[in-house]
Amino acid sequence: MIQSLSINNFALIEKLNIDFSSGFSIITGETGAGKSILLGALGLVLGKRADSTSLKNKEEKCFIEAHFQISNYNLKSFFESNDLDYEDITILRREILPSGKSRAFINDTPVNLQELQDLSEYLIDIHSQHQTQELSENEYQFQIIDAVASNHSLLESYGVSLKQYKKDKLELQSLKNQLQNLIKEEDYTTFLLKELQSISLQSMDQLEMETQFEQLNNVEFIKENLNKSLLLANEEQYGILHNLNELKICLNKIITFSPNYRAIFDRVETVYIELKDSIDELSQKEEDLIHDPEKLQELNQQLQLLYSLQKKHQVTTISELQQIQTQLEAQVHAYAAIENSIEQIENQLNSTSIILNDLANLIHENRKNAIPILTEKWIEILSQLGMPNVRFQIELNQVSNYFLNGKDELQFLFSANKGSDFGLLKKVASGGELSRIMLATKAILSTYSKLPTIIFDEIDTGVSGEIANKMSEIMKNMSHSMQVIAITHLPQIAAKGDAHFKVFKSVLEEQTNTEMKILNNEERILEIAQMLSGFDVSESALNHAKALLN
Repeated sequence: MIQSLSINNFALIEKLNIDFSSGFSIITGETGAGKSILLGALGLVLGKRADSTSLKNKEEKCFIEAHFQISNYNLKSFFESNDLDYEDITILRREILPSGKSRAFINDTPVNLQELQDLSEYLIDIHSQHQTQELSENEYQFQIIDAVASNHSLLESYGVSLKQYKKDKLELQSLKNQLQNLIKEEDYTTFLLKELQSISLQSMDQLEMETQFEQLNNVEFIKENLNKSLLLANEEQYGILHNLNELKICLNKIITFSPNYRAIFDRVETVYIELKDSIDELSQKEEDLIHDPEKLQELNQQLQLLYSLQKKHQVTTISELQQIQTQLEAQVHAYAAIENSIEQIENQLNSTSIILNDLANLIHENRKNAIPILTEKWIEILSQLGMPNVRFQIELNQVSNYFLNGKDELQFLFSANKGSDFGLLKKVASGGELSRIMLATKAILSTYSKLPTIIFDEIDTGVSGEIANKMSEIMKNMSHSMQVIAITHLPQIAAKGDAHFKVFKSVLEEQTNTEMKILNNEERILEIAQMLSGFDVSESALNHAKALLN
């Protein structure tokens, strides 16, 4: 339940602190006194959006703080899942800066508006006049029936399964699209892959092949120059090797005369040894050099195929072609993998649909069983509210589609008078009838939910006299199990409250302020008398007010 509300610098409110009690509280005040401002402030602290136009003094920040007693409402799991500190007395605070920016806090922990809104759903139900139209909305009608049917846990399980079902459906469609694209490209992909596989890229060395090709392609020219080189080196009288050997002999004769001659001899000998090794290697190369036209043709064909593939795939190396081959192999294998994934997801969808159908059937049966209970309770309460001949006909049909809350379609049909035909509730019920039906609905739901607080904002619109008295008794009964706050213009309802607050305007230094105070017994008699007869209170109005309070 809400214990207190503090408002600073909001609309016409400069500063206001209100302490609420459990049971049935009444708020009254003239039209325009600021009751809607009070609800607006409460709405902000519960997560509604705001801007700087809400500030009374545009130079200062506005803050609104509400204290809620929540120890009896099993909300610890909510705080744990949202990483918030739990307190039996939980404080919600909202600040609006002059810039228009706002901040929100739960027990001094900064939160976003969505978290504030999520928590508020467990704390309070503010029923404003326009919300009576929710009775005509299909979503709210389902909420009514599901509350009576105790479908909450089933709907949670159904929602989890439906979320997975929709996710799998999207993934299945995505895989089918991928498969379709792969099928279109499969032939060409396979052709490209076989083309690359045919030349055994793993065993190829492009540089070695090109070197070997150049050598075979120029074998005569190479052989000619090798022979000439060997002749220059080995000619018996004038060859390089012969002359170098003669040089060695000459130097060897004088090496004993100076270490310098020994060093020069050693260097010449090294050159001689290196030259002789090189000539021996050239000789071996010359012997190995063979003219092989078949090998040359084979190398040429391989290189031309390689160059053609590199040009086709716009690369320059064998390693890049190998990467492309790996990608093509992955695409070919992906076809089979996607087919396998499609089969798995289709099996999963079938399993999930079985679960969804079972849950939807249980939800449907619970709703069917709840309908006569709901209509009986409606008729019982509404007969007290001046609608003795009211009848309801709720049509519930199960279809094949998966909706967010099951597989049912729902229509609320209504007849207010004996002998009149049933019609859609939203078309045939008047404003006063809808107000009474809504009150009856809230009274029924209060026995099925554990909501701490409900605020009725002029739910008595369009009723008076004895009907208003009956409405007050219903709200009074509701307050035995929850905190009920009613904003009203009717003295019959105002008189039933355990506590009575008055909203009024005051003017100080040419500034209009909205204020609120709790009335003592004498002030309450006067307030109800004024609600009966206006500002000129008669003796009979005072007596009538006392009678209502008693």
